[in-house]
Amino acid sequence: MLKTLRGAGAIVFAIAACKLLLYFYTGRHYGHFVDELYYLACSRHLDWGYVDQPPLIAVLTWLVRSVLGQSLAAVRLLPALAGVAEVVLTALIAREFGGKRFAQALAAMAALIAPGILGVDGFLSMNAFEPLFWMGCAYLLIRLIKTENEKLWIWFGVLAGFGLENKYSMLIFGAGLVLGMLLTPQRHLLASRWLWAGGAIAFLIFLPNLVWNVQHHFPFLELQANIRASGRDVPLGPVAFFVQEILLMHPLTLPIWLGGLWFFFRIEAGKPFRAIGWAWIFTAAMIVTLSPRVYYLFPAFPVLFAAGGVVWEQLLASPRRTWLKIAYPVLMLLGGAVLAPLAIPVLSPEGYVRYTKALGFGQPAIETHEPGPLPQIFADQFGWDEMAASVARIYNALPPDVRARTAIFAQTYGQAGAIDLFGPKYGLPPAISGHQSYFLWGPREYTGESMIVMDDSEESLDRLFTGVRKAGRVYHPYSMPYQHFDLFYCQGMRQPLQEIWPRLKKWD
Repeated sequence: MLKTLRGAGAIVFAIAACKLLLYFYTGRHYGHFVDELYYLACSRHLDWGYVDQPPLIAVLTWLVRSVLGQSLAAVRLLPALAGVAEVVLTALIAREFGGKRFAQALAAMAALIAPGILGVDGFLSMNAFEPLFWMGCAYLLIRLIKTENEKLWIWFGVLAGFGLENKYSMLIFGAGLVLGMLLTPQRHLLASRWLWAGGAIAFLIFLPNLVWNVQHHFPFLELQANIRASGRDVPLGPVAFFVQEILLMHPLTLPIWLGGLWFFFRIEAGKPFRAIGWAWIFTAAMIVTLSPRVYYLFPAFPVLFAAGGVVWEQLLASPRRTWLKIAYPVLMLLGGAVLAPLAIPVLSPEGYVRYTKALGFGQPAIETHEPGPLPQIFADQFGWDEMAASVARIYNALPPDVRARTAIFAQTYGQAGAIDLFGPKYGLPPAISGHQSYFLWGPREYTGESMIVMDDSEESLDRLFTGVRKAGRVYHPYSMPYQHFDLFYCQGMRQPLQEIWPRLKKWD
């Protein structure tokens, strides 16, 4: 047994190493993603909460920025390591389900090749860390069921608490696990006093963000309502949603994760862990009902990969099927290599365009923006430095005494974050904006007497200022079309900026 586990460990380590090396190779032709610019800005305004996320991502970004700096390689190190940990944890869960070498390797390989998981782990975001909290809680629940060591509820509470400080969707998966326990004979483990202790710990970890939300009137709920009202997200019904999931988890992993559901509900060995199967179904149903963005369900798939690996190890145990245990993983690797360039930037922009044309693939879309030559996940990594340089040409042409009183107003957190990151080398001050948490950070000392305004119209600005002139243009051939806009230099705001600031709030 020990020899088998060592063999499994070596294979899983090799698969995880491949994922890490892949991320070291990618992104050479690309820049910071739009959300990374925002998280860097949040890390300069540490708080117990933000309009659109809990505080953990800002704290992690602050740590990276303080220790390693804010280069692209530094910013993407933690998500790359999280992706490696996701592969390893998938294999560990397969082992807890009784899987041996093939099951662990198959599960790890499924977590490696899934294009959706590759894409999420390719840049800094809450989504890169979310699977570790979901899978960590699932792993602890498996150990709890197997050992009945009720003190594990303490660690479950710790992980769930930090998971909530990472992303509020932890509440959905956590509720799914509890519901799953209620629906199975393992419900007796819910009567433990250690569960209450773990719940108290989770609540205490989450409490500072909860207090912040109460003080700020729950801005996240207002944001979500605005997003739904705007129709920004691509609408997906249940069938379209799961078609997307099949594609983004890679069609070749479909038999594996369907096998995982079979394991929980039809196989005797999976019966003790059926609560996790119910948790997956509950989570999928809630996401499809509330907000069917395809990547919201990604963190739930690795537990199915783990369980499915066990099923397929048993199905292929016959010596006559040994060839399939070699052929299918090889096919998975080849299929993963075909789709990987669509998920992570292993090709240059020109190479990506040629590649997708050769395959006949169209542009994937999560939001209803007009597409450019690249999908949004790639296009939003272009044009930010050039945008800051365009703003700097206007700013640095002003007289020094005017410059000191000139605000740079951005319409989105990406624009503002780009000014904050790239602007200092051009002599620019930090930007102000009404978008998301930038609104809470306010207009600072600016009065509106002199402003560079990004991405607006002369007609609307004439109503706010006594003097408006078009002063520049922002364009990059590979950025999203909505990032091609005019720059205006404005003087003499008709009302003090502090007074009109509440009207500039933009939470969408």
